[in-house]
Amino acid sequence: MSIERPIPLKGSPASPYTRKMLAVLRYRRIPYRFLVGTNGPMGDLPRPKVDLLPTFYLPDAEGRLEAVVDSSPIIRRLEHEVAGRAVVPADPVVAFVDALLEDYADEWLTKAMFHYRWHYAADIDKAGGILPRWRDITAPEDALAQLKAQFSARQIGRLGVVGSNPGTAAVIEGSYLHLLDALAAHFTRHPFLMGRRPGASDFGFYGQLTQLTHFDPTPSALTLTHAPRVYAWVDLVEDLSGLEPSDADWVARDALATTLGPILAEVGRTYVPVMIANARALKAGADVVRTEVGGRPWEQQPFPYQGKCLQWLREGFAALDPADRADVDTLLEGAGCGALLHAPV
Repeated sequence: MSIERPIPLKGSPASPYTRKMLAVLRYRRIPYRFLVGTNGPMGDLPRPKVDLLPTFYLPDAEGRLEAVVDSSPIIRRLEHEVAGRAVVPADPVVAFVDALLEDYADEWLTKAMFHYRWHYAADIDKAGGILPRWRDITAPEDALAQLKAQFSARQIGRLGVVGSNPGTAAVIEGSYLHLLDALAAHFTRHPFLMGRRPGASDFGFYGQLTQLTHFDPTPSALTLTHAPRVYAWVDLVEDLSGLEPSDADWVARDALATTLGPILAEVGRTYVPVMIANARALKAGADVVRTEVGGRPWEQQPFPYQGKCLQWLREGFAALDPADRADVDTLLEGAGCGALLHAPV
């Protein structure tokens, strides 16, 4: 079923996943109609089963418009239905690493984004003041003040869902600085994670970093002083419609360990133990996820969606042919990520 163009989607500048998908659409030169706040009619559009941003409105098998959420599957659907300027690498090993890094950005780096935004007073004040105005720029000030208090309280109350608490704050902030170091070093040699053209992982990182580097005051200041190269990279990925990629621009599989080793090592140090512990907690029906990250205790509520993410990664690995699985194993074991695919849950 052909996709209507321009593709209608609802989102917000404060949503890292919205920013991720807008950048994908711009890079792939796919026309879209962006509905944010009160800038477009939404009454005739279907409601999603889960109200998440961005929401795309795409045809189902019968051609009826349906509300679709979850950025990663939408990227894969667009790969199949819109030709050219792919963001999924052709080499299955490189594509698997790209998917792993995209999931790391979506499911781990987002912890830093949410933590900084709702942990520090200056960040809370800015987000609480600006986000409601993006929903309705003409709203009266007294109504906006009430929305600021209500919205901030609700989001602060959700910190535990992503694992931000007094015991994990140092882990999250240390991980963000480690990642900045690894990214800054990588960008001295390659303009994108996937070589000289962006993969889905580049857009996953970009989405979270739009908030961390350019909106929330505390991590923005950290990024400017610690890794200005990363700050600049986010500006560049905003609109890659002018980039002319070729098949030769993808990173080669035999260069993955050299080019992405430090970034994958940070994935193995942080995301991997939490994803495994979360899956085990879900299987056991536990109320709390407990593990260690970099020798420090980690505790959070179980997160069912991240259990599905781990399952999907393992299914993707199982679908590779034996030679490709062996190459992925060698790479991930060397980076401390092997448990993600093989540890019992």
